[in-house]
Amino acid sequence: MSRLSAAVPPWLAHALRAQRGPVPWSAVVRGALAAGPLLLVAVLSGRTSVGVVAALGAMLAGINDRPGSRRAAVRRLGVPALAGAGGLLVGSYAGQHVGAVTLTLLLTVLGLLAGAVSAVGPVASGAGTQLLVAAAIGAGMPLPEPGWQRALFFVGGVGWLLVLRLALPTPGAIAGDYRFDGERDAVGGVYDAVAALLEAVGGPDAPGRRVALTAALDHAQDALGGPRLRPYASSAAERRLHAQYAAALPLAEAATALAWAGEAVPARAVEGPRRLAVAVRTSTHTGPLPAPARSAPALRALDDALLHAADTFDRGGDDSALHTRRRTATSLARTVLGSAGREYGLRVALCFGAGVAVAQALHHARWYGSHAHWYWLPATAVFLVKPDLGPLASRVICRAAGTVLGAVLFAGFAALLPRPAGLVALVALCGALIPVATRHFAAQTAVVTVLVLSLVMVGGEPGASWSRIGETLLACAIVLVVGHLPALGQRGGGVRARLTHAAEAAHVYLAHVLDDGTTDDRAGRWTLRREAYRALAEARASIDLAAAELPALARHAEGTDEVAATLERLVDTTTACAVQLDDNGRLTPEHTERITALLDELAEGRERAGLVVKEGQALPVPLAG
Repeated sequence: MSRLSAAVPPWLAHALRAQRGPVPWSAVVRGALAAGPLLLVAVLSGRTSVGVVAALGAMLAGINDRPGSRRAAVRRLGVPALAGAGGLLVGSYAGQHVGAVTLTLLLTVLGLLAGAVSAVGPVASGAGTQLLVAAAIGAGMPLPEPGWQRALFFVGGVGWLLVLRLALPTPGAIAGDYRFDGERDAVGGVYDAVAALLEAVGGPDAPGRRVALTAALDHAQDALGGPRLRPYASSAAERRLHAQYAAALPLAEAATALAWAGEAVPARAVEGPRRLAVAVRTSTHTGPLPAPARSAPALRALDDALLHAADTFDRGGDDSALHTRRRTATSLARTVLGSAGREYGLRVALCFGAGVAVAQALHHARWYGSHAHWYWLPATAVFLVKPDLGPLASRVICRAAGTVLGAVLFAGFAALLPRPAGLVALVALCGALIPVATRHFAAQTAVVTVLVLSLVMVGGEPGASWSRIGETLLACAIVLVVGHLPALGQRGGGVRARLTHAAEAAHVYLAHVLDDGTTDDRAGRWTLRREAYRALAEARASIDLAAAELPALARHAEGTDEVAATLERLVDTTTACAVQLDDNGRLTPEHTERITALLDELAEGRERAGLVVKEGQALPVPLAG
């Protein structure tokens, strides 16, 4: 695949790339037990339309059912479900009581709101998507139930999947309380990532391993930080996992400082984090740790952190802090109303609104015949406009290919399977395949197409396979045109907003470390360090996505990758400075010279990339130790 990626344009290489990893059997089992059984119960009880709505809710939740902790799944599945129920409610009543023009305007405004809110983060993006998709379905799918009942059964379908997520044990999870298997795996992954970084110190793989360590820490924070009834960890098992996560932070700091120095570490230094990772996953003691190596400040910090972690594992700990700060209402509003929120909100509004307008025109022209199922076109536009699913050209290619494949497969299944039993079984099969199909947008589209067409046919509408292809191609054309409008792409607001946030987080972290009065506040330092690295990871993901767009869009993010690389080196250097100051309270000339050079390089890079530095946010220049 690497040779293929080098031989084809980035936007096409992305369309051919699929995620890899083990099969998520837990999610597969949940998918098989969600939409299909709900539909079966509804069919047997003579309330087929209720089952269709509940199965739709379970299907959309299944797309968001990703690996992680049960606590985090409550937010990841529940928040989009509530947004989807609201969209279904609004769409149902609007579709029944207003005309085509008013409906189009109303849904366009809804698209503007949902798109702007999506800039907040992944959960908000999922909520915005379900809000719009459900609004289109509510307005366009003919169902006998009133809007409030549709919303209730939609939430019921999601609730059933969430019950399965919370109740079913993970296959192979035999250690400790199975309710926390996701947390144990996430925290164990942090120690594995620390060991992998130590193993790569001094080699070409070290930068990539440091990025993997950031991803592992982000995942562990998310796994442990889900919603809770109490503001603290209430069980002994959960408090233990929180303490084990906190004990990994100084290890990660020391490993990053060693990677910054670039000198290979003794092989025995890797053994300690590996044993800690096994102890987390198996809920056992660490056993004897390797002999210390204390010849350099970072090695001394690593040894101290290892001893502290071993003591935490053996005796327990009371450090339950996740070293993260809640986002305030002001910061959320700033994100929604900022350049990223405005740009994405406008793009979503235009795509969704245009999709509704075209679908309404075709509906009143009897393009769909006597059946009102015009919701497919605007719902498709919503998925196509989501940057979470890849670059624009890649999304369009994958969506078109997946829809064609799904429509052809469904046509074959519909001709062979008995009704409704065969179609209900097909829904259950597709629900089981969704967790695997999410590795590639085309595969996910094909599975969802088969599932939705099955639901439509069970609900009493005739097969609509071939019209779905035409509507999908129309949606692709709409999103391609809107996505390349100059007014929406010339600033690259999403990339620049994330990169500016990363620069601000780096500034706060560096200022904290260089202030002699705050070097003893390690908890605060770790919080700022985590925020800086998380912001950098988000900025880097956004930049990589923009670089894979068509040239007309990719050029708007030119120069931002160099700024991100400089920021990464600056934050790594700041971490090395923190370890050095902990050791002897003074920075070496190498540290100060490196920071000064990086600050100068950052200022030049931000100017070339057109990133504005707000007044009062100039980064501090360190004084020689």
